[in-house]
Amino acid sequence: MGKSIAEIDEIRSKKRAELDLRVNTTADTREKHILVCQGTGCTSAKSPKILENFRQILKEKNIDNVRVVKTGCFGLCSKGPIVIIRPEDIFYSMVTPEDCEEIIEKHIINGEIVERLLCKDIDGTVVKKLDELPFYKKQKRIALRNCGVIDPENIDEYIAFDGFKALEKVLTQMSQDEVIEEISKSGLRGRGGAGFPTGKKWSFVKMAEGDQKYVVCNADEGDPGAFMDRSILEGDPHSLLEAMSIAAYSVGANKGYIYVRAEYPIAVKRLQIAINQEREYGILGNNIFGTDFNFDIEIRLGAGAFVCGEETALLESVEGKRGQPRLKPPFPANSGLFQKPTLINNVETYANVTAIILNGSDWYSSIGTETSKGTKVFALGGNVNNVGLVEVPMGTTLREIIFDIGGGIPNNREFKAAQTGGPSGGCIPKEHLDVQIDYENLGKIGSMMGSGGLIVMDDSKCMVNIARFYLDFTVSESCGKCTPCRIGTKRMLEILTKICDGKGEEEDLEKLEVLAENIKKSSVCGLGQTAPNPVLSTMKYFKDEYRAHVVDHYCETMECKSMAKIAIDPDKCRGCHLCSKVCPVNAISGNPGEKHSIDQTKCIKCRTCLTKCPFKAIGGGK
Repeated sequence: MGKSIAEIDEIRSKKRAELDLRVNTTADTREKHILVCQGTGCTSAKSPKILENFRQILKEKNIDNVRVVKTGCFGLCSKGPIVIIRPEDIFYSMVTPEDCEEIIEKHIINGEIVERLLCKDIDGTVVKKLDELPFYKKQKRIALRNCGVIDPENIDEYIAFDGFKALEKVLTQMSQDEVIEEISKSGLRGRGGAGFPTGKKWSFVKMAEGDQKYVVCNADEGDPGAFMDRSILEGDPHSLLEAMSIAAYSVGANKGYIYVRAEYPIAVKRLQIAINQEREYGILGNNIFGTDFNFDIEIRLGAGAFVCGEETALLESVEGKRGQPRLKPPFPANSGLFQKPTLINNVETYANVTAIILNGSDWYSSIGTETSKGTKVFALGGNVNNVGLVEVPMGTTLREIIFDIGGGIPNNREFKAAQTGGPSGGCIPKEHLDVQIDYENLGKIGSMMGSGGLIVMDDSKCMVNIARFYLDFTVSESCGKCTPCRIGTKRMLEILTKICDGKGEEEDLEKLEVLAENIKKSSVCGLGQTAPNPVLSTMKYFKDEYRAHVVDHYCETMECKSMAKIAIDPDKCRGCHLCSKVCPVNAISGNPGEKHSIDQTKCIKCRTCLTKCPFKAIGGGK
């Protein structure tokens, strides 16, 4: 027998009183909570051992007014493993299992802050509290609101922070059409890449005729460097399940599937725990909250095929078939899973739903730009100081994300480009740093929102080689169903490889453009249609680099080793001898205090000297 609404409300009231210190730094309590990040990044850096050590030490010292809590990702992955002490909100970074004893002795027992473990900002400033970090100041967390706050494996903690209030409201106070209208008015658009209006998609499925309907979550996050959906699944799985239940009610479905990558073991484990807990509480199953609404969810594991991020290929895989896209129409709204009307949204899209229902469409639509409402989660990576997960209002500029939140480019190098949208997106140059990020603006400059990967590149990166890297990925991930994608992208890759090997000719650039345009127009699915984007955008904004490769057979960044020639500028060389010390093949000669030179017959173009020279005297030479 499931729990009633009254019983859920009682849990919420009691548990929230216990957990108020998680969000209230002035909470009047003798209890402390030690929050330990258990996201994938921190887990790989021994955070489970940190969690275990804290609990063991507290037990040995008979300290019973301190609770050690596993949480999802806090976002600032470059500072992990992260430990936060509440209610003080003290932020400890790069904690090791060996640090646990000192934190207990000094902070918990004696009330002293462990200064050496405090988080340091990019300029070396010591930051004591989470909200003092510039990384968080320009963020607005909606999809990530519970990540780093609650224990993702404890349903009562989710309930404490308004969990299932939205589902209760929908089932007891709103009709199906009213729910869809609220989502439509909010302006929420699909966060999986295309940006299709969510409410419109829900209405299509509701209107479709069928004796069985399905709700599906696309958690097949395949973009290189992307981990937005994974972090939500690991840190707040119930928010996804609740939103899927709301979606199912609104469209008339009684069965749901979550298609998630098998390479996400922590996410899969926590999802299954959450599903089991909701079944136990009667929040999944029959007659939910005493109504006639029935709904249940199952997990389906994907094998890591990038093409299964395309919705119809995903449906084929869920059905047990090879993941290949279907021809459209018919669209999934009319003929989807098992040829029944099916609603498909990705994790981040669903993660916004309960907040919209509870706070209202006007609240949500007040955030963002005129055409792109709400917030967007980005996985910020590459050549940026603060690697991690960020959630910002639509309309935030690339400059704000990279420099204000991301802390700028490491090693005093220059910003060169940012790749948004993964292999399907484009490279944005520095002249567009101040463009407001939304669906339309990114499209105008040759890129796309995509699922939210944001890879930053400094001036050491060769944009021709970057285009080759992304195309190599899409070639290997093509399902092979259609000729333009199967053969066309391979021909493009061959041309790019030829150029990067120093064998390119001027006519190769024209061939690339013609191939790219034809592949975009004639491929069956989004993978092939967008595969040329990195090539077209780099050719548009970095044409001089392409011409240098095919005309001068020269790569300024020296990433294309066949054309690299590393040289020392005699006017800048101070004779510090550091380059000679780090050269692995003794190709650099010169006595301390004298000008140095490089023997090109010995140089292996490893670029170690270039990165170590403090005077920037070493660079590319023709």
